[in-house]
Amino acid sequence: MVLFLLCIKAELDGVQTLSLLKNNNLCFSIRNPLSDYETREKIVFHPSETLDQDEGDREPPHHFCVKWEGSKKISTLIVLDDDAIKAAIKKVKRKGGKSKGDAEVDVPRDLTSEDSGEFVPVLAMECRGLEPYAFHPMGGEFRVVSQGGVAFEEGVDLSEGDWADYDEENDLSVSINEFEAKIVAC
Repeated sequence: MVLFLLCIKAELDGVQTLSLLKNNNLCFSIRNPLSDYETREKIVFHPSETLDQDEGDREPPHHFCVKWEGSKKISTLIVLDDDAIKAAIKKVKRKGGKSKGDAEVDVPRDLTSEDSGEFVPVLAMECRGLEPYAFHPMGGEFRVVSQGGVAFEEGVDLSEGDWADYDEENDLSVSINEFEAKIVAC
């Protein structure tokens, strides 16, 4: 089991928080950690729905699975809930406390205006036999709250790296620029 964190950064203007919604589909590219050429591009799964399993399956409930060529077992991806995240991060910190990129392992949270330009973890995944290596925003997976407190959920599309809107209630323009995502193995 390897813990992976989806981390995002962006320049926020007039934005209080940027949150990943767990009730929409997410899109990732994955690879077989034992092979240089086996990948699956742009797989889509729903982080709040687990796949149906047969009775007697040994695998825990998971959000995505794949069986690589020549493999006897399925490889799984599980989006961790708050309790599982805390337990997994505690286990990582006991082993050394750093991610493979030497960044401090942190609990996923919202990106705030104070984080502008810094990578922040927003999602934790437990993976067995697969590695997510790219996140692909499709639109609709983020929620923006303006500095005036107005929430934007529909129409927040960061697939091009930028998004802008207008908070009429507070006469404030809101924008997200230079959006980037990376996946860190812990």
